[in-house]
Amino acid sequence: MTKFNETRLNKLRQSIVDNKLDFAYISDFKTIQYLTTFGSNPYERILAMIVFADHDPFIFAPALEIEVVKSSGWPYDLYGYQDNEDGLQMIYDHIKERVANPKRIATEQGNLTLARFSRLHDNFPEADYSFDLTPIVEHQRLIKDADEIAKLDQAGKDADLAFAAGFKALKAGKTELQIAAELEFATKNRNVTEMSFGTLVQTAEHAADPHGETSDLPLKDNALVLFDLGTVYKGYISDASRTVALGQPTDHMREVHEVVLQAQLAAQAAVKPGVTAVSIDKIARDIITKAGFGQYFIHRLGHGMGMSEHEYPSIMAGNDLILEPGMCFSIEPGVYIPGDLGVRIEDCIHVTADGCLPFTHMDKKLQLF
Repeated sequence: MTKFNETRLNKLRQSIVDNKLDFAYISDFKTIQYLTTFGSNPYERILAMIVFADHDPFIFAPALEIEVVKSSGWPYDLYGYQDNEDGLQMIYDHIKERVANPKRIATEQGNLTLARFSRLHDNFPEADYSFDLTPIVEHQRLIKDADEIAKLDQAGKDADLAFAAGFKALKAGKTELQIAAELEFATKNRNVTEMSFGTLVQTAEHAADPHGETSDLPLKDNALVLFDLGTVYKGYISDASRTVALGQPTDHMREVHEVVLQAQLAAQAAVKPGVTAVSIDKIARDIITKAGFGQYFIHRLGHGMGMSEHEYPSIMAGNDLILEPGMCFSIEPGVYIPGDLGVRIEDCIHVTADGCLPFTHMDKKLQLF
């Protein structure tokens, strides 16, 4: 486990001071992981980090996580609770020991549940809760440092191995679930700890549902198969898609795949510091629209990635964000024709001083198996 480094926490604390906040209530476990290196999904339990303007921060965690937090090198106060205790009230009592009557409190408004916010408000009814910490965290996580890039690069290499395993498993009559299972077994057998999300394998017309689930549908000869997968390396993820053919694809299948490929390659080639997110989306979208498939490209071109598979920013129409070195995001154009087929090709990249570099390198041309 990477040990705690105070640099990120100090940067966030400075934002709290600059915005004249008494404290920030951090509820997103991914934010806590980013700030501390301690990573754990608490599910229904309570995991929180309180960062003050004028006092040292503290972490509040389930009792079963306490020793893991300690092992991360966390140097400040750490409190635990048992499942039968009122953890929320314990948090507020610890806050009151430091700040009795806070005037301004920041929360991650996109994460904190209404039920938990109501309890917070009940304890500090006079406070102003209008400040949303989420954009501060998003912008802090936006530019990846060299260590983060190295971890993302390794996750990308592991994803390439996962693709190879999935392609090797392809055979008519096997189900999508069986292909995904063989892919994940081979990947984890190489000591890859986990996939970053549920591996997606979709064949033929099922691939026209871009957020469909891997199913018990058998693979057929002479059809396309879409893979969308990712792995985790030391808390950082990969996310990539490839569409291949099982047997001999039709001219129509080849055409759609080639259009998506050219859109993906053109958009990726255009990435460099100084260009905007919207311009990258437009490059890919214009190619697909000109080919007559524009109505079937039904999502943004890409999303940020790092410790999560979907982070800020969105690479899409209307986003004038100017790209800078260290930004990491996906480029994943797709064409989804209902009842017919779906094709998506995706790499995640990081912006360099004069262009970009992908984290995955599996061949994007239409491979036949």
